Amino acid sequence: MATNTYSRTLGRSGIEVSALGFGCWAIGGEWQSADGKPLGWGRVDDDESVRAIHRALDLGVTFFDTADAYGTGHSERVLGRALGRRRAEVVVATKWGNLFDERTRTRTGQDDSPEHARRALTASLRRLGTDHVDLYQLHISDADPERAARLRDTCEEFVRDGLIRAYAWSTDDPARAAVFAAGPHCTAVQHRLNILQDAPELLALCAESDLASVNRSPLAMGLLTGKHAAGRALESGDIRNSPPDWLPGFTANAGADPDWLRRVEALREILTSDGRTLAQGALAWIWARSPRTIPIPGFRTVAQAEENAGALAKGPLTAAQLADVDHVLGR
Repeated sequence: MATNTYSRTLGRSGIEVSALGFGCWAIGGEWQSADGKPLGWGRVDDDESVRAIHRALDLGVTFFDTADAYGTGHSERVLGRALGRRRAEVVVATKWGNLFDERTRTRTGQDDSPEHARRALTASLRRLGTDHVDLYQLHISDADPERAARLRDTCEEFVRDGLIRAYAWSTDDPARAAVFAAGPHCTAVQHRLNILQDAPELLALCAESDLASVNRSPLAMGLLTGKHAAGRALESGDIRNSPPDWLPGFTANAGADPDWLRRVEALREILTSDGRTLAQGALAWIWARSPRTIPIPGFRTVAQAEENAGALAKGPLTAAQLADVDHVLGR
């Protein structure tokens, strides 16, 4: 039985979801790029992942976001296993566009063709154990806009076929997001948003186009949990221990960037007000930032699921607290 009723609408689709979603990247386990760099968050216990999903469901979380590439199919399988007969209670989002070898758990490239989109969707449905995906998202953030327009039309075909209910693009580029927004059944943009990395242009697009803002990295890849220390390396299979260019805030083999940690500490008093944990305060900032936001923090344990879901009962920060945050960050 859900313990709260804090919900939001998934853009123009009218689909109702919990105001908090759960991102399923981490539960995919270890996988790697073609040159051997880690793309996961380290080792996982699949049984614990399933327990965490069940706990999230019981605490009122009804939105789960994954991708076919996470763990090269493993995240989708774990999510499908966990949902089982409760599939009808939730809204499931997944992504496509990356190619991978499940045997070696390696990402091997990308494919932005309509033909691959159909193959990928068929495979995702099989791994998730479902007959439809609620939100299907292009996972190539920098795809060519003209080719992406063809994929938007392909997604409209998937809607007509009953294979998906709506679609979106996972990108931090407002111009690219606008290409998908022109489609009748585009209902969201997935983009990075957290208290340290605002996205005003994308939030404006969501408001103008009646889209949901699905927020990846809402806890700044873990920096906003307060559990990281400068100079402390993470496990070898963790992407943050060998961060790519698009992942700021961490230094190779040296853990969290001290400058980022200082900013987090400067915000601690505001974010932990009203009995919140630091992570709960960071989620509360996102809800206060826009009525369209749906943060999707990652998780690997029941304890993380409980802490994140606990933010729902406390709701967004106040307007005064938002102003205090801007003052501290000099915005």
